[in-house]
This record gives sequence, structure tokens and C-alpha cells, in this order.
Amino acid sequence: MPSPGQKTGVANLPLHHGKAPSWLFERMRQLAREIVIVIVDESGAEEMLRRLSDPFWFQAFGCVLGYDWHSSGVTTTVCGAVKEGTRGLGDQLGFFVAGGKGRTSRKTPTEIENSGHLLRVNPSPLVYASRMSAKVDNSALQDGYQLYHHTFFFTKDGAWTVVQQGMNTSNRYARRYHWLGEKVTDFVCEPEAAICSQGRGKALNLVASESTEARSTIAHIAAEEKPEKIVSQLDKLKTLSLPRRAHITLEDIHPDRLVRAFATAYEHQPKDFESLLGLEGVGPKTLRALSLISDLVYDTPASLRDPATYSFAHGGKDGHPYPVDRKTYDASIQFLAQAVNKAKIGSREKLEAFRRLRAW
Repeated sequence: MPSPGQKTGVANLPLHHGKAPSWLFERMRQLAREIVIVIVDESGAEEMLRRLSDPFWFQAFGCVLGYDWHSSGVTTTVCGAVKEGTRGLGDQLGFFVAGGKGRTSRKTPTEIENSGHLLRVNPSPLVYASRMSAKVDNSALQDGYQLYHHTFFFTKDGAWTVVQQGMNTSNRYARRYHWLGEKVTDFVCEPEAAICSQGRGKALNLVASESTEARSTIAHIAAEEKPEKIVSQLDKLKTLSLPRRAHITLEDIHPDRLVRAFATAYEHQPKDFESLLGLEGVGPKTLRALSLISDLVYDTPASLRDPATYSFAHGGKDGHPYPVDRKTYDASIQFLAQAVNKAKIGSREKLEAFRRLRAW
């Protein structure tokens, strides 16, 4: 079992389509390459992971590279620029990047394993960390954002960071999730150190501390009750006049279509919620159905608390909608300014980067 990771932040950003023009991305790739080299050389690969896991620093990094500061594209483009900029330098830097947007995200395990011969550790725990961080943000935390981007950064010694993003087509926003592996807590209980978002709503939050009893009950139901019994309970609940609870309704759940997932859980006899979450085929609807049974049959409700608490992308000088964290902002700017100053890039590119950083 690998060291569990701690989520370090989440950002809500307007959902923009399209991609960076080739002339811009090429410059972002070159500048990202030099900044990563400087940071790794000066402070080590683990420090680079810490910086990428910091939502404030990541946003500043995107501004320095020249990308639109507040759109969803800053996540995918910055991660892509770092990946392409450091391609082939993994052995030299001890810093590796896997995954990306859309179909590329599904290649993450293979890309991690392909770097295995350059690592000092077994890559299997890294593959597990990648998979579980995605499972948590897509299934255990159902906040209305469907993951479409997953980038996994890691070092020779097995340290790791995840930057992933989901989209909500209804409100046309994207939400970014940051994880830092060295912050060891628990994959399925309060993995967030800080979550940044434009606003909060309600979510099925199975990783909240308030959901501890619900997690145990859900794992018990999945392991001890036969699939046909679970389906029977869900069918009965569908015929009742139930109270509306955000993200915990049967309106889009068809019990008969979940039999295979229930059967998988019953066959594997998961010992706890993390084991259940890690099973292939156990996704959002399966967990939502089990959460409803836990709530209405066993009287152990899961938390509906959206863990998003703070907005940095839309914070303002007047404190509306949220105050700006000046200390963190200043630290991010100063660190990036030092990195840009030491980077082996042309005077014009360096000057433009400083101007963007100063303007931001």
C-alpha cells in the first residue's frame, strides 16, 4: 500500500474551449522547461512537486508562461507545456510527467510504468496513487464536475503530485484539483489540505470526516449483501416518496444496470471503503446508490458538504467574493521571479515574463 496523498487545493475556472496556438505553446514549452530546470537544480525535484501542488503558484506559473490567467485552459496547457518541455530529461532531472487531457489521461499508468527503469522505487504505488486520486475526485466526491484531465508528476524516489480538472457543462465552469503525495493523511478521509473554488454548493462528499460511519456502512453493504438484495432495496426506495437530497437521488440510477458492479463488490469482499472505491467498475452511480441505502435503510447519511471553501482566481481587492491571500500570492510571485531570472532564456522572453508576472 503506498503512502496516501493529501489534496492540496481546487480551483474553479471558466470553461473555455479551443487550444493554445502553436506559436504560443512552443514558447510556453521552452520557458516551462527552463523554469523547471532552474527550480529542480536549485531546490530539488520534490520542491517542484510542492510548487505544482500549490494552486496559487500554479496560477502564477500560468501567467508567467503567457496563458490566459483565469480560463480552464490554463490547467491543460500549463501541464502540457511542462510535460513537453521536460520530455527526455527525466533521468537527468529525476522529474517525470505522465497523463494529460482526454484520452491521454488514460495512458497515465502505462507512462508511469514506462519510466520504471529510471526510478529508484517500484512504480506500482505511483500507479495506485494516480488511479485513486482520480477515483476520489470523480466518484467519492460528487460535486458536479466530470474529470477530463489528469496529469501525474513524480520523482525518481516515488514522490508525486497530481493536477487534474473536471468540467460542469451546466454552469460552464471547470474545477481543478491539486494533490501532494508527501502530505500523508488518507485517500478516503479529508484528503484536502485546502480547496479553492468560486463558490460552494452541495455535493455527495464520501471523503468528508462526517462520512466516516457512512463509508463503513457502504463497504459493509457491498461486501455482505448479495447483489439481488441491494437491487431489491433500491427498487423499494424508488417506489417511496423520498426527500430530495442533492446528489443522492435515484432519478438517474437504474438498479438493474448496476447488478454487475454490485456483483463485483460482493465477489471481492472489500475490507473497507478504499478497497471498494478501488474496484474496477465501481463508479459514481454505484456509490450514490449505496449511499442512499446507507442513509435511508441504515440511517447513516453521508456528508453533503462541498469541500470547496476559497476562491483565488476571483478574489478581489475589496474582499468580494473572497479576500485575496496576499502572503501566498507574494511568495508565489517572488519564487517565480527568481526562477525566471535564472532561466536560460532570451532577454526578450525574460522581459515579457517579468511584465506578465508584474501585471498579475
